[in-house]
Parts: sequence; C-alpha cells; structure tokens
Amino acid sequence: MDRLLYLECYSGISGDMVVAALLDLGADKEVLMKALHSLSIQGFSVNISTVKKSGLNVCDFNVSLTDNAENHDHDMEYLYGTYEEEPHHSHKHRNLAEILQIIKTAEMTVEAKKIACKTFEILAESEAQAHGLPVEEVHFHEVGAVDSIVDIISAAVCLDNLDLPQVVISDLYEGRGFVRCQHGVIPVPVPAVANIAASNNLSLHIMKAEGEYVTPTGAALAAAFKTRDKLPDDFSIEKVGMGAGKRKTSLPGILRAMIVTAESNDDMICKLECNIDDCSGETLGYTMERLFAAGAKDVHYLPVYMKKNRPAYQLVVICSKSDVSEIEEVIFRETTTIGIRQTEMKMTVMHSQLVQIDTPFGDVNVKMCDYYGMYRRFYPEYSDVVEICRKHNQSYDKTYRMIQKLCEDTFKPFPC
Repeated sequence: MDRLLYLECYSGISGDMVVAALLDLGADKEVLMKALHSLSIQGFSVNISTVKKSGLNVCDFNVSLTDNAENHDHDMEYLYGTYEEEPHHSHKHRNLAEILQIIKTAEMTVEAKKIACKTFEILAESEAQAHGLPVEEVHFHEVGAVDSIVDIISAAVCLDNLDLPQVVISDLYEGRGFVRCQHGVIPVPVPAVANIAASNNLSLHIMKAEGEYVTPTGAALAAAFKTRDKLPDDFSIEKVGMGAGKRKTSLPGILRAMIVTAESNDDMICKLECNIDDCSGETLGYTMERLFAAGAKDVHYLPVYMKKNRPAYQLVVICSKSDVSEIEEVIFRETTTIGIRQTEMKMTVMHSQLVQIDTPFGDVNVKMCDYYGMYRRFYPEYSDVVEICRKHNQSYDKTYRMIQKLCEDTFKPFPC
C-alpha cells in the first residue's frame, strides 16, 4: 500500500515550518546537522525545540544569524510597520549559480541535492518573472539570505531522510493586505508566491486574515515537494508532525504534516466507454492491445447504431481507479473519440491464485479460484494447453478437461 506525505497548509507555509514539521515526523536530526555543518557558509546557528502554539506542543526550527546580519523575516514591525525610510540591510546577495554551488559541495544525498536545487530554481524563475530579468541575472535578497538557504537545504535533507517520494500538498491558505520587502511595500500574495502558484499547479485560498502567511520559500518547497494533486479517497494516518511558524498573526501559524497510508480499494473498479464510428478495424485492434498494456482488466467492443443510423462500435474498458488517467490517454491518443464516459462501481470477485499442476505432458499453469469456501474452479492457462496440443497432437478440449480433472484430484474440494 502507498505511504505518502501530506502537508496541511491551512495556516500558511514557510521554510522553517516545513523543516520543523518533518523533524516532528521523525526525520533524523543527526543527518540534518551533519549536512548543515558541511555547508560552505558561516554565520548561523540552529536550535530545535518544542514550543506552545494554541496550547499544543509544536516543533520549532530556528535559524539564528551570528554575523550581525539582519533578519526581517520574523520582524512584524518591519513587515507591517510604518517607516520614514528604508532600514539598513546587511543581507549578502547571491545569484542562483552561487547557491547551487553551495548545495553541490554539501554532505547530503544526491536526492536531497536534487530537491534543494529544484526549490531554488523555482524561486529563481519566480523572481525573474517578477522583475523582468533572465534567471541567471536574478540576485536573491531575503530568499538568498543565510537563514533561507539553511531552511531549504534542511527541508530537502529531512524529506529525503523520511523516504516518502509521494507528497500531497493542500491548498495554500494565504492572507491579504500588504507587506514590506527590500523592494518596498507589495501586495499579498507577494509576486513570487503568485508566480510559483501559477507555474506549479498550486492552489491558493485567500483568507480574511490580514498578513502574509505563505512565504516564497514555503511556496517553492511546496512546489518542489508536490507529486500528487489530492489524497487517496480512503487512508489511515500513521504519524502526525507539527511545525511552528515565527510570525505573530491572528492564526496560530502551525503546519501539520502527516504520513498516511492509502487503504486498499480492490473491490472498486471503473468502467470507461465511448462510441466510435470512424475508426478502422486495425486501429481498434491495436487500441485494444495498448489498453491491456496500460493495465486494463477487460476490453471489448459492442456493435451499435449512432446518429443517422451510422453503424459504429462502443468501446468498453474495465480498469482500476488508479489506471483511469493512463487508460483515457490511450483512448484519446489511439481513437477518434472526443469524450469518454466514466462509471465507478463495486466488483465482487473470487479469490484466485496461479498454481502449477504436474501432468503426463509436463507442468501446466492453472488459475485456481475460490469463492468463500463454497466453490473451487480451475482454469488451465490457454498458452500452456495450446503448447501441449501442438507438441503431442492432442485435442484442445480433451487436454483442457484432462488438466481440470488432475487439478480436482490434486486440490481437494471444499467441504460442503
């Protein structure tokens, strides 16, 4: 069954919140600290602790700058206060190539480096779009500061350490109003967040609350992590982790992360069907082959009459819910249909397993099916029966029934 990570961003998302939530889920702190100690940057220290948020114990990941560098990311007076003039900033500006080199030389896995690099590339593209510059000319300000680099690398290391390649991201709940940055006062969502959401299929939900709840770093991590659009219909929660935000806002600033396991839904199937009146027989035959290769459980064609009494075929495909997208892609690619009807239904099946039976002509594969201990049936594999018939010049029907009889004698029937 699938295990996946779910990030619930109903109180926004930021880099430190992501790292804290993943640590609370069980990411190895020693692995993280080893990676951070290997970075070719200095002037920071990290503290991992537990804080109270709305009466809850929440993990806090805090990056402190030690080189007299200003960090306005959590300074509410700077972000939302009124200044006569812009305060002095001592952030070191870095371009994308410099940051990618820092990641490249760090002691972290290849996969963690890929995640970190992807996150910064997403950020660079959003900033380039906002400022009308080529990506290589973008110089990061707040995002390129030491604390943001540490947040992104830490998030990448923790995600890789948890070994959860499938990630679902909820809607990103964002506030409204205005916030100050190095470029001046800008609207919320800030341009970088809006660009990231637009380019990476992230859904934003604008709340009535004032303030910035989704930071560019948080949005970029969500975009880099995300592999699925939604949670499975049925799942169980294996573990919950919570990460604390630093800003003092009307909402508590908690990012909840969950490891969830998709529940098996083997008794649910989908029926896909469409009417086709302008495809050749060869096309339909090839389509059937491609549908089975894509995971279809059954495929058949029914002769029908369509508008103006035109003879046509109705294509019917039975498949699992997880294969619907790939099956539909095959139908649209290989046939002339412009629409597919989908029906979800429950399926009752006999328990089946493949067994081998010893016959006078050699071993034969047989599908053995049971129904709640009341019935047992045997279905010799067609290709194995045909091979025996050709090799020993036997009748197909006689050979088939002979194998069934051997199965009945070998595997005792259920008691009535």
